[in-house]
Amino acid sequence: MILIADSGATKTDWCYDAIGGTYMQVQTEGINPFHQSAEYIRHILEDQLVPRCTVLADTCTGIFFYGAGCLPSVSAPVTEALQDLFPKAHIEVETDLLGAARALCQHRPGIACILGTGSNSCLYDGERITQNISPLGYILGDEGSGAYLGKHFVADCLKSQLPLKLRDALLDTLRLDPQGIIERVYRHPQANRFLASLAPFIHAHKNDPEVHTFLLQHFGEFFRRNVLLYSRRLPVSFVGSIAWHFRAEIEEAAACCGLCTGTFLQNPIKKLAEYHSS
Repeated sequence: MILIADSGATKTDWCYDAIGGTYMQVQTEGINPFHQSAEYIRHILEDQLVPRCTVLADTCTGIFFYGAGCLPSVSAPVTEALQDLFPKAHIEVETDLLGAARALCQHRPGIACILGTGSNSCLYDGERITQNISPLGYILGDEGSGAYLGKHFVADCLKSQLPLKLRDALLDTLRLDPQGIIERVYRHPQANRFLASLAPFIHAHKNDPEVHTFLLQHFGEFFRRNVLLYSRRLPVSFVGSIAWHFRAEIEEAAACCGLCTGTFLQNPIKKLAEYHSS
């Protein structure tokens, strides 16, 4: 029996009994070794995972953990905590980007992308990542992400690049004036999450001609500044909330760049289970 995890900033989805074909899922707090101490990671696993997976105590033979921030240089606390709790299991801790690639492409080569609060992409050979254009974060990059769209949308509204009715509707929805938005972005923590929270408003207005043009422009930038730099032209697949809800606009922008799209997933956990069971 194997246990698979897909972990983001706020939650971790766990799936087990993949080999038997029956997928049992549980959810815990997000685990990120870049931001959390070894003690806190162990606390999450002991208090939130183990009580809900008692069947795995003596039967778990493998754990495949995919998470944001799980670079080899910092992932040891996750590996060690899992090994202590599941001593009979083989443990592998990998990045969320590899998890996205395996979920989207399975054992086939392809280009895998994450479009959520942030963005990332890679060239994948069917087993491992062979090329990655650094996303650089929402200040320097993260093209196509929720934070990136929110940043440019609010700036275009406040600089009169979009219709006045959109600016007024946005301010009314946020219950903020322009100075309040600047305060929220520059003086409060986690500005990226605030900017990404504008995505539902953008989605609600995506059929407005000006917003449609805005989306094609910025998803096009994601392709031009990331995907088109890869050494191979392969189908481009996506996972994440932005990808899921803006699929039509992403497909249109991809076609304008001469790219073919593949799979779209909102959440990768079941497809990761399929990858490992195969």
